[in-house]
Amino acid sequence: ITLSVAIGISLLISLTATPMMCARLLKQQVLTAPTGYALKIDRFFKNINQRYATSLTFALQYKRLMMLILFTVIGLNVYLYISIPKGFFPPQDTGRVIGFIQADQSISFQAMQKKMAQFMQIVMDDPAVDKVVSFNGGGQTNTGSLFISLKPLKERKLSVDEVISRVRRKLNSVSGANLYLVAVSDIRMGGRASNAQYQFTLLADNLDELRSWGTKIRFAMADLPELVDVNTDTQDKGIQTSLTINHDDAAKLGLTTNLIDTTLYNAFGQRQVSTIYNELNQYRVVMEVAPEYWQSPASLQHIYISKAAPKPNSYAVGAARSISAATVPIGAIHAPGTTVTGGQVPLTAIATYKPTNTSLAVNHQSQFISTTISFNLPPNVSLGQATDAIYAMMDKLQVPNSVRGSFQGTAKAFQDSLSSQPLLILAAFITVYIVLGILYESLIHPITILSTLPSAGVGALLALMLFKTEFSIIALIGVILLIGIVKKNAIMMVDFAVHAQRTDGLSAHDAIYKACLLRFRPIMMTTIAAILGAIPLALGTGDGAELNRPLGISIVGGLIVSQILTLYTTPVVYLYMERLRLWRWSSQ
Repeated sequence: ITLSVAIGISLLISLTATPMMCARLLKQQVLTAPTGYALKIDRFFKNINQRYATSLTFALQYKRLMMLILFTVIGLNVYLYISIPKGFFPPQDTGRVIGFIQADQSISFQAMQKKMAQFMQIVMDDPAVDKVVSFNGGGQTNTGSLFISLKPLKERKLSVDEVISRVRRKLNSVSGANLYLVAVSDIRMGGRASNAQYQFTLLADNLDELRSWGTKIRFAMADLPELVDVNTDTQDKGIQTSLTINHDDAAKLGLTTNLIDTTLYNAFGQRQVSTIYNELNQYRVVMEVAPEYWQSPASLQHIYISKAAPKPNSYAVGAARSISAATVPIGAIHAPGTTVTGGQVPLTAIATYKPTNTSLAVNHQSQFISTTISFNLPPNVSLGQATDAIYAMMDKLQVPNSVRGSFQGTAKAFQDSLSSQPLLILAAFITVYIVLGILYESLIHPITILSTLPSAGVGALLALMLFKTEFSIIALIGVILLIGIVKKNAIMMVDFAVHAQRTDGLSAHDAIYKACLLRFRPIMMTTIAAILGAIPLALGTGDGAELNRPLGISIVGGLIVSQILTLYTTPVVYLYMERLRLWRWSSQ
């Protein structure tokens, strides 16, 4: 939208304000010979123009060689596009990091707080860290989050990925929990909740089969060098206390299942039994056993069930009244060694308990049970390389068809963008061809202008590979920009040549030769101006500069290579297209 609006405003100004300014500012002047710095510039361009004229003559004599170079460049585009590492959005250094903690599934809230404190201390000890804020919980007791702010880049001297790699090596000292660190970017798509930045989701019809293959695939992914911080959202190793009631013994003692459930809920369920009102506020009275009695399943040995039925509304303690012995709910817990009298039955007389495993959560997607394996990328590894490695691993394991894997979240958005990139480039080509066809009233010479674009693509891809930058969405925007910038070189040549043929009666060879020499200087000047405008993007530093760098690199590389090649291939293509036009005209 920004580019379209800017070009539209530029078009309006060039058709209105620019002619007015020329009429007011361009006065008749007596031409004088250039002197000083202007003389040196003039001599430089005249020397370059003479050298270009000599080389252009050679190119027009060996047209087949130029066409071979052009077809080689087209093939090189396809090869480089397939081989270049591909990514989504460039990883940014915004000075912020999010950490996701995943502890043992049997951990308690209090033990989780201790693990959190250990992780915070390790992170704070790093010299690049400024502040750390922690958050415990958020759905399950064995999860937590860290929000980390780094010092400015000038102070820490290291990128955020280098800081994460340094901290990651120290985190193994904390047993029973893992901390996964992810750098925060300004732009993120496919925001799916997980402990890492990218997700691979497995779906299956059977829960046991999913757990079996999910474990195998997760361990296989952890062995891939293209992935780090591999983890899963499967939570099937939780610890619970299973209570088995002997209903026959309970019935003999006059105890019902509802009575037993009520007693257990009174002890561990945090039942609200009253509300205390005062003039300015109200306070809810919550009943539960003392904390030291619900930290261990052994407290079930001290639970006693009252045989007496509860009185109606026995929990409704009045406002501002203390809870008396008469209003205590049925059931009680007694400290070890306490003598129990009255009609109370120990829970252990009618029930047994033991620890068992349970699932903390069973995830679903599209009505199928699922498990999501999350991962991050190590430095200098693109998302495209990681996805190829995961697919190769799935084929090697020979995963059955009943277990299906697909990327989700950011990785899925990357897959969607990767499939649409060729279509976007093709749509740009077709749009430019239609507009140029309307401009020249010809179906032939727009092809001449479009022949300049493959060299720009090769230049952009080579520049990205030279600077070890992956082909991302931002780089794709640079390539689409090149389509609009590079074709102006051929437009200036072809427009002059077509006009010379139609008005001056020149041959195609003479027309294009004259057009190349006369338009050489404006072509050079406009290209140099565009390159200088993109260099700050390619060399930019500071927080978040990584998002702009692929754009500048692709534009600079594409302009340099296309400037060298199109000055020679475009005239040759023009001559061949003119022959094709004459052949079609004679055949009709």
